[in-house]
Amino acid sequence: MSGEVLINLTPMETRVAVVENGVLQEAFIERSRRRGIVGNIYKGKVVRVLPGMQAAFVDIGLERAAFIHVNEVVAPNANIDEHTTISHLLQEGQPLVVQVTKDPIASKGARLTTHLSVPSRYLVYMPDSPHTGVSQRIEDEGERERLKTLIDASQAAMHEEVPGGVIIRTAAEGVGQEELATDMHFLLRLWRKVDERRLNATPPALLYDDLPLFIRTLRDVLRADIERVRIDSRENYAKLKEFAKEFMPDVESCIEYYPGERPLFDLYSVEDEIQKALGRKVQLKSGGYLVIDQTEAMTTIDVNTGGYVGHRNLEETIFKTNLEAATAIARQLRLRNLGGIIIIDFIDMEELEHQRQVLRVLEKALERDHAKNKLTGVTELGLVQVTRKRTRESLEQTLCEPCLTCQGRGTLKTPETVCYEIFREILREERAYSPETYMVLASQGVVDRLLDEESTAVADLEAFIGKTIRFQVEAHYSQEQYDIVLM
Repeated sequence: MSGEVLINLTPMETRVAVVENGVLQEAFIERSRRRGIVGNIYKGKVVRVLPGMQAAFVDIGLERAAFIHVNEVVAPNANIDEHTTISHLLQEGQPLVVQVTKDPIASKGARLTTHLSVPSRYLVYMPDSPHTGVSQRIEDEGERERLKTLIDASQAAMHEEVPGGVIIRTAAEGVGQEELATDMHFLLRLWRKVDERRLNATPPALLYDDLPLFIRTLRDVLRADIERVRIDSRENYAKLKEFAKEFMPDVESCIEYYPGERPLFDLYSVEDEIQKALGRKVQLKSGGYLVIDQTEAMTTIDVNTGGYVGHRNLEETIFKTNLEAATAIARQLRLRNLGGIIIIDFIDMEELEHQRQVLRVLEKALERDHAKNKLTGVTELGLVQVTRKRTRESLEQTLCEPCLTCQGRGTLKTPETVCYEIFREILREERAYSPETYMVLASQGVVDRLLDEESTAVADLEAFIGKTIRFQVEAHYSQEQYDIVLM
């Protein structure tokens, strides 16, 4: 299986697409005003302790106070008895060094932990945990022992004692001691800088900011089957090459600058696939389809035969539809970044062997998911439950907002999303026609957004293309509708 990573950068947002065999599998979107903060380390201040919930709220400088549970305050191997409460551990006004484990989502604040860690390409350094572990995805026991031995040798060769411990990441499989030792030195230097800031900072303060998305992708997403990384920004291409040369020299040759006139995300129909991923219905090649509903509590996925009538008998038709759906569901979980509890209603199968085969296909497809997930068997009601770790907003939550007309029962693209679509369309038209002026016709809400909150971005875009952009309100246009007139 061959793969590519496509990185599209503009002044307003960064978008990353992971493509396998020409099909979009994952999409990551980070906007300059709302960048993800998972992995960031802050020196915060406890603002409220809740004994009834065994939790506390911590001010780390965000709009909403962040949340931390008692399990994330005590040491990882400590025993918590009924007498150990959050009130014994934290008091209001107390400074606390914490790390974000989950971005703020909807009305919920960020989730925190005091179990700090900083990642590199091959290792995750944990300054407060004297433990060496190996990623569960490295299954070969001989390889696991080899990596542990190399880490012990690297620590023994240090001129100073190494506090804390490390987790060996999946990417370390097959690498040598030199690469691991280099990573170890890098992480120790990084942690010393964080520790120095911790001593001098006044809360709330940011102590450690994780890498920007386009570099983080190189560190976290790249696998052995990724053959090429394309980026359409010359300036950031140089930064990406510099990072790879220093920390990931084995992948430097895979990085390419994409100067093509055709927008990068038009390759492999990435834009179209992202639009499809915002819909409820997913069409299967056989004629069957999925219906995906995302709610506050869980996500439900219903499998239907649709137009597929099969060739032999009903059980065989159902079995083939479920097999195809299993692979498609695993892809949709990654693409839409669906987390929490996922309930899958496959079409009822009478034969137990068919049930087992469908579950095996689903489990195999989920192995390629970078997010931690767990699959249960078929329940008495014929349902399959999957839990998938949620660390950031889903694709729908990132790009859409609840529809006010239907009181939140559906979604519309936000004015911000429509604005960025307009910017991309202008860049596309600039490559093809290069007119003197652009006239954007859009709804009142979108034009207001362009002239107010996006005015700096509009000015940056005008400077980038060297043209003037004008705006006109069309009262009969819906929020998602717009036109660009070349003048």
